[in-house]
Amino acid sequence: MEVDLKIVLPGDAIPVNTESTVILGPGLRQEGDEVVATKAGILRHLESGNRWWIESNQKRYVASTGESVIGTVIAKLGEYFRVDIGTAHAAVLPMLAFEGATKRNRPNLSVRSLVYCRVAMANRDMEAELECVNPTTGKGDGFGELVGGYVFTGSLGLCRRLLNPNTPILTLLGEHFPFETAVGMNGRIWVNSEEPNITILIANAIQHSEYLSEEECRQMVKDLISKL
Repeated sequence: MEVDLKIVLPGDAIPVNTESTVILGPGLRQEGDEVVATKAGILRHLESGNRWWIESNQKRYVASTGESVIGTVIAKLGEYFRVDIGTAHAAVLPMLAFEGATKRNRPNLSVRSLVYCRVAMANRDMEAELECVNPTTGKGDGFGELVGGYVFTGSLGLCRRLLNPNTPILTLLGEHFPFETAVGMNGRIWVNSEEPNITILIANAIQHSEYLSEEECRQMVKDLISKL
């Protein structure tokens, strides 16, 4: 269960018990025995995995280990791909960081291919490293190349809300249209359906849902369907 806590400012101490396993997300840093906020926003806590982070609508994405992102391949080098994920510097995606990949069986991604990845390592002094496998299972689990569909950008706050199962818009759309979606914490959203006009409709509905209540989302989806 995700719990809404409070608004914090840079330098604020966060009441996190560091004696147990804690996963710190964007906006938080451990200094000695304390966890300190590094940016202003809403403090969030997810009991599953004891995850803490600060939610804010910053313009540029800052990579954080464990987050899912959508990237575009911008170069193919000897042992890895360079991928644009919206950070200040391109990230690195090793060719062996795919399910079933070996030195003889490597993924054949071309420049401008879309990939859904997990941030395997993030350090402010180094390029982020990506992977297309779930480190727990060793399987792809949805990570890999995104074929077809349509990718668009949304605020970082919207993307975080879309990954919350309690966010209504995806459920409401799924009651009327079969579609696939991948949401990156870097502000990119991929949608794919059987027909291009339905894909664009779904993308527009998602973009306009950011500040709507559940009832307003329901009415918006109803209005869109009536116009088809």
